[in-house]
Amino acid sequence: MDVAVLTVSDRAARGEREDRSGPELKKRIEIQGWRLVHSQVIADDREDIERVLRDWSDSQGVDLILTTGGTGFSLRDQTPEATLAVVDRLAPGIAEAMRAYSMKLTPHAMLSRAAAGIRGKTLIVNLPGSPRAAIENLEVILPALPHAIEILKGSPDSESGHHFPGPRLKA
Repeated sequence: MDVAVLTVSDRAARGEREDRSGPELKKRIEIQGWRLVHSQVIADDREDIERVLRDWSDSQGVDLILTTGGTGFSLRDQTPEATLAVVDRLAPGIAEAMRAYSMKLTPHAMLSRAAAGIRGKTLIVNLPGSPRAAIENLEVILPALPHAIEILKGSPDSESGHHFPGPRLKA
């Protein structure tokens, strides 16, 4: 799986703060055996975020784009809006799962505005800016990501889109 990590942070982009979330995500990607094909730090600028997401999805053919940062309540936090502007279809269950898990850890999780969606054959997922929270949220969705990418790529095993273990209920 080809993965890209986009860190969205004004201070990190200006060199005033070290990007810690991006490198932590890169380590986790490598542990999974996935290929990190792009990594970049940019400021909280909606147009720039949209441009990178479009480029990595359309021109670079990345399977999974993980963003970190820009999902809170600050006026500068524009990552969800940029994501929603470029995706063709939403994947709300991903963001819902992350928030549901995080709510068990902190009530501040309800302040996350993270989004997830699909652009072409690329899955885009917004993660929090905190290194610990970014990894925790990635761990929540990790089990579903390979199957999601298989479906997007049109794997013959994923044509129905439904793979539930055990008996199915009759209609």
